[in-house]
Amino acid sequence: MKTKTRRIKQKSYGFHNQNELLILSIKNDHGARLRITNFAATIMSLEVPDKNGKLTNVVVGLDSLQDYINMSRNKVSKYLGASIGRYAGRISNGKIRVNDHNYILYNEKGVHLHGGKNGFDERVWEVDYIDEDELSISLSYFSEHLEEGYPGNLRVKVIYQLTNDNELKITYQAISDQDTVVNLTNHAYYNLNGNNTITDHVLQLHCSRYLEVDAKQLPTGVDKSIVDTKFDFCIPKKLNVLKTKGSIDDTLIFDPEKDPKIIISAEESGITMKVHTNQPSVVMYTPEEFPDWNFRKGTFYHKFPAVCFETQNYPDAPNHNNFPSAFIKAGELYENRSVFSFSKKDI
Repeated sequence: MKTKTRRIKQKSYGFHNQNELLILSIKNDHGARLRITNFAATIMSLEVPDKNGKLTNVVVGLDSLQDYINMSRNKVSKYLGASIGRYAGRISNGKIRVNDHNYILYNEKGVHLHGGKNGFDERVWEVDYIDEDELSISLSYFSEHLEEGYPGNLRVKVIYQLTNDNELKITYQAISDQDTVVNLTNHAYYNLNGNNTITDHVLQLHCSRYLEVDAKQLPTGVDKSIVDTKFDFCIPKKLNVLKTKGSIDDTLIFDPEKDPKIIISAEESGITMKVHTNQPSVVMYTPEEFPDWNFRKGTFYHKFPAVCFETQNYPDAPNHNNFPSAFIKAGELYENRSVFSFSKKDI
């Protein structure tokens, strides 16, 4: 089967003096297809073969690009499929300190979330290239000095690659002309059945510890054992535990010696997803339900519709010396490499 890519031009949608909005598509030799847009460098859908050979969209998405744009305002979309930056997760005190200088960040009651009021999830990215041989798309964004309060002119790139092994490789890179902090991730919501709920999914996380948080969901600086908590997925466990133990929106720390870091599978579709990453942690988020959104192709989701695996550095790392450092020096390359690999059960 011939490799295919598609580039679909969209209208301006009211964005002035910026790059035109596009929907971009890659299809591999097995028929798996990835659709993204340069609005927020968003994953709109990812179709992979299920146990019957039928393509299943495993990423929750909206039906039109206009829906993403409209719902990105005031974060109604819950960052659906978007690229997050400059700093994924929460930062405390509404500020960071770099080279003995305090930089005030946009915050609500002392909490700075996912890059601020208008983070990378509301920006139009530039399309660098579509590589039909490598099945990859590169997008970039230039974040000016003091955008949302962060120091340094930061050049950001994300490369999405859909391999012929049915792997989605996501690589974020960034470089600044000043010392700064950076923590990038993708906020895709996964449901391996393509609809309904994830409560039948079986999850294994190679994470022995998690970050304790306060009432504002800010890390206290202490990590704890997952034993006897709802975060204990060291042994594979069905996600129907969410019905009794409640949803999860927490940071789990990867066991560095184990790989893959995450294994999740669905009996109905027969699809298994494994996650490999160079990041030290994952923010796992399982919303209890979605609003009545205009989902792609009229898809319907029930309670506990999907799960996010936001592979990243620790939230609030700039304010905790005992956390892995989020600082990069001027000219230093930041890189987040994460691979989401898909396989199907033979019947």
